[in-house]
Amino acid sequence: MQTAPDVAVSKGSVLFAHPKDTRAAVEYGLKLGSDEATMVARPGEVMGYLAFGHPFLDGNGRTIMVVHAELAERAGFSIEWAATSKAAYLNALTQEIEGPGAGHLDAYLKPFCRMPVGIERLIDHVVNTRGLDGSDAGQNRVLGNVHDSNLQALYEAQRLQRLRPQERERNPGARER
Repeated sequence: MQTAPDVAVSKGSVLFAHPKDTRAAVEYGLKLGSDEATMVARPGEVMGYLAFGHPFLDGNGRTIMVVHAELAERAGFSIEWAATSKAAYLNALTQEIEGPGAGHLDAYLKPFCRMPVGIERLIDHVVNTRGLDGSDAGQNRVLGNVHDSNLQALYEAQRLQRLRPQERERNPGARER
């Protein structure tokens, strides 16, 4: 919000949070992830909020992976990232960002949940995960200024898409998937 308050960022078809919503998305993900029972039950939803917040123009995947790994470790498990498919993970993550709480990323991650690796091995565990070398960092795109009317329309559509069902009922402009 301080370094790029007017910059809309996307990766592929994913539009990340409006800069003014970045902090709230990350804080909500951290709140969910700080509750051990929630972290165990919904690790993908936690990851989805952290990723949606997209707090940096570059380095989000690596940073979020370390934060998520630490939250998982504190909750008593780890995710065997080396056994995952980057393409399948990114597909599930995209679905999670577009429809938070629907369980897309939870369903993908659950088979890879293991006993904790131990704090002393946590960094090696994350650093050795394929695809975290930053080689695809160029895929992030600055779409333009968030005040552009086309981008404002995209953010409004995204906001409505991310509403929970009970919020959709209270918001007459919201539409179901």
